[in-house]
Amino acid sequence: MKTKSLINFNEITRKDIPHYYDYAFAIDKAQQILKEKLGDELSLYEAEEDLTELEEAVSTMLQQQDPAIQTLGTVFDTVAVSTISFNDKEQYRIKPSLNNHIFYFPHYHVASMKIPIFQSHMEYERSFVFARSHEELLQFLEYITKQQRAYMQEDITVLTDTDEGLKRSKEKLTNQISRESILLEEQVKTDIFRSIDEFFVKGGAFYKAYNIPYKRGILLYGSPGNGKTTLVKSIAGSVPAPVVYWQITEYTSSYSISEVFSIATRMAPLVLIIEDIDSMPEEARSVFLNTLDGATSKEGIFLIGTTNYPEKIDPALINRAGRFDRAYEVKQPDESLRDTYLRSKGLDRFLEEPAISRLTKQTKGLSIAQLNELYMSIALKWHYEKQVDAEAIVKELQENHRRTMKQDWEMEEYAGKLGF
Repeated sequence: MKTKSLINFNEITRKDIPHYYDYAFAIDKAQQILKEKLGDELSLYEAEEDLTELEEAVSTMLQQQDPAIQTLGTVFDTVAVSTISFNDKEQYRIKPSLNNHIFYFPHYHVASMKIPIFQSHMEYERSFVFARSHEELLQFLEYITKQQRAYMQEDITVLTDTDEGLKRSKEKLTNQISRESILLEEQVKTDIFRSIDEFFVKGGAFYKAYNIPYKRGILLYGSPGNGKTTLVKSIAGSVPAPVVYWQITEYTSSYSISEVFSIATRMAPLVLIIEDIDSMPEEARSVFLNTLDGATSKEGIFLIGTTNYPEKIDPALINRAGRFDRAYEVKQPDESLRDTYLRSKGLDRFLEEPAISRLTKQTKGLSIAQLNELYMSIALKWHYEKQVDAEAIVKELQENHRRTMKQDWEMEEYAGKLGF
């Protein structure tokens, strides 16, 4: 039963309550449009949390011209209704703005609106939802969650902490990396992908059968350039679930941690990737640990953390159940893996068999990234000179590696005058 409000917008003037009047004026106009076009009076709802999933789903539906959404009209005549965006592949493009529109979902009798609020010499945006009943609104929100989860499987969702809050973007899964091409110790690779498949491909039946909480956390550690990121990309491209990549920065805070896990929980089951987890700001670490401990915050989340500096990791991360269950070292490639990698690159186009075998032994201590640089240098040398001294290139790479590790760089005297 609808109760009568003490203050009715139609019974006051701007002089009575100026800020409320300015805010309510736009809401009242929107409700008039909805009643005129739909014949129903819809109730106004406001979310306790950001309606990020709704906005993301609406954006995708508009781009795909989905008939499930209709645009009933705009609110302010001098507020933009289109947005200019830039994409590395498509370059500039024009897309409908989520702001200043009234969108309607006829199947659920639900409408949404995001408008700027002008008050006290400032402007901020607020989102509203209109619905005919609680039941239809709940059905609609469940539908939107399913839609958004399906959309998220088409790309990697990147969450970045900035000075203006958590920024959300999408990244295409390009250059799919097969599991077979991942250079890892066979047992480690088997363990990781077996866990992934049990969690996603088999629907978590293993966890139910053995009464194990449906959550998993693994930490990948090791020196830079040995394939942690490549492994993560291979996992991201091979799971039938959303993948969220969280970029920790100096702006990471208790608020952004809560927001990230709120998104992850609503979209679960999913993969949440945190690269360079050791870079978590000191003041946010206790909140992060407490969030991992929450039973609901990790349910359905497969958490993958990576670090190049395991000695900087808080021991509490891996010494307590429910945080990171296993830690795997991604080691420098042994002779067998180096031989496999170099041959897979096609070195036989430039070197004879004995030279390739010698190169495999001589490259001890080099990372996967350095082996890739070795191949690049050999290919460039051959391209221009039709001959190559591979051993000299290896020695140069090893010397650069030694200097990097010891910070032992010889510099000309004038180099110190550059101002760094």
